[in-house]
Amino acid sequence: MALAFAGFFGGFGAFLLVAALGAVGYGVGRWLDDGGQLDDVPRMFSRARR
Repeated sequence: MALAFAGFFGGFGAFLLVAALGAVGYGVGRWLDDGGQLDDVPRMFSRARR
């Protein structure tokens, strides 16, 4: 429903922005529900391999 409102009132760019933010929110929510911790975030983006 949010995508429909964004597309109708804001155009295609707003539609894509809302879709991308929704996908990111869904992914973060799934990760946190599966036991992800905030302490894991720096390790995910660090380049050093152990």
